[in-house]
Amino acid sequence: MSFALFLLAQAGPFVLPGSPSAIPQPPVERRAKPAAPRRTPAVLPKPKTDLQRCLSQARSAPASAITEAKAWLAKSESSSGSEPQFCLGTAYAELSRWPEAEAAFIAGRDAVGAGNMGLRAQMGGIAGNVALLQNAPERALTALDLAHADAVTAGDIALSGEISLDRARALVTLKRDAEASSALIAARTSSPTNPLAWLLSATLSRRQGKLAAAQAQITTAAGLAPGDPEVGLEAGLIAVLQGNNDAARKSWQSVLSLAPDSDFARTAQSYIAQLDTKPQAKPKTGR
Repeated sequence: MSFALFLLAQAGPFVLPGSPSAIPQPPVERRAKPAAPRRTPAVLPKPKTDLQRCLSQARSAPASAITEAKAWLAKSESSSGSEPQFCLGTAYAELSRWPEAEAAFIAGRDAVGAGNMGLRAQMGGIAGNVALLQNAPERALTALDLAHADAVTAGDIALSGEISLDRARALVTLKRDAEASSALIAARTSSPTNPLAWLLSATLSRRQGKLAAAQAQITTAAGLAPGDPEVGLEAGLIAVLQGNNDAARKSWQSVLSLAPDSDFARTAQSYIAQLDTKPQAKPKTGR
């Protein structure tokens, strides 16, 4: 198991407007929650043999890696504990021991010191993602705010954009939509070719009833990631809210072609079934 993209938890089922539980859905994605946080530090110092070996063991035999990382940490000075803590956090994550993983990544971040703000930002970002996995958005936001500040201090624009995406997810969970919108603007500005920034922006705009903005944002996402079934799902939701059921059907049918036998396809099929049973439904754009 390797570090994978961490996305948002699944939303509830979409219901066509006109029914008692009409959407818009919350601005969260429908991908299943993965078993590991989504970012591996990209700015670690050139890995030492000990770190390479420990990380390899963390992914193949995490329980043994925990023992070795703790022994390595016990022999390390407090100012040189970032590498064993990173290995320890990785091993805990492989075992889905999220509280211990979060604590290790935070300790590793703090051990880096002020000399490598980029690395501090990376490790803080991982800690924030692990907190999100534990449904602890306030704690996640604390870690992510610090990580974002560290990335800005480091002058790493791309990293600050990635962390802005993470902050937006935490803020949405906390129902702080205006701040989430600002975070997504920062993400799109820093990483204009990141399709996830545009997809999340479209989802949030849809939830806020800003359908013109949502349409423009999902169009950009589709151009950047034409094979992403989540983009197709979202494009269909936006289309049906604009009263364009034919476009919605085409978007959802494309998901069936892109990802047959997947959760995305099953969701798309349920949306199409609702179109078939409510062909004249007029979408609501308000809440």
